[in-house]
Amino acid sequence: MANVITLFRREFSSFFATPVAYVFILIFLMLSGVFSFYIGNLYERGQADLLPFFNFHPWLYLFLVPAIAMRSWSEERKSGTIELLMTLPVTILEIMLAKFLAAWAVLGLALLLTFPLWLTVNYLGSPDNGIIIAAYLGSWLMAGAFLAIGICMSALTKSQVVAFILAIVVCFVFVLSGSSIVLDAFTGWLSPLLLDTLASFSFLTHFESMAKGVIALDDVGYFVIVIGVWLYAGLLAVEQKKAE
Repeated sequence: MANVITLFRREFSSFFATPVAYVFILIFLMLSGVFSFYIGNLYERGQADLLPFFNFHPWLYLFLVPAIAMRSWSEERKSGTIELLMTLPVTILEIMLAKFLAAWAVLGLALLLTFPLWLTVNYLGSPDNGIIIAAYLGSWLMAGAFLAIGICMSALTKSQVVAFILAIVVCFVFVLSGSSIVLDAFTGWLSPLLLDTLASFSFLTHFESMAKGVIALDDVGYFVIVIGVWLYAGLLAVEQKKAE
């Protein structure tokens, strides 16, 4: 853990040594406000909740999280610092965990900075703050799943652009698989059991439950498993590149 903490500090500070974290947080906060107030009609709904805010998170993460994840391994490989990194007395697993946790912390910070929205709905009414807390937790877990996929794609190539595009495509599949568009298209073709299985792979299915205040073990476990599987896949990709 000592190595992971040390590497975490290095990775986390690197986000703020360049404009990456500042630009990401600024864009996230701006788009969150636009989607909540102008598209989600937060005021016009007349309800003291943050559903308009959280409903757009999967689509925000679809483009913003791959942008912050694409540099994780691609930049190391392109700049040649990965060779130096591999000579340090640390394992690839420790490096992978540190990179993931540092980027996940930046995502968590961006979420925390949206607290004025929370204060706003509490000023305007009496929302169920337990539901809001559950939604924040679900959003952070979902962001971690997006991030793990992005880091895995970054481990596959030295091009940040290619990593960005691949991450968007894979994440889009995970988001869209539970949407009504896809499910309606397969209704009549697949049995109800297969349709439920298809929907169970979607980020939307599991996040929407948590956004409504239901913290179920299967939803939390789903995001944890997705994070673990994709980080492990990224680990295998880095080890394969190292062996070449």
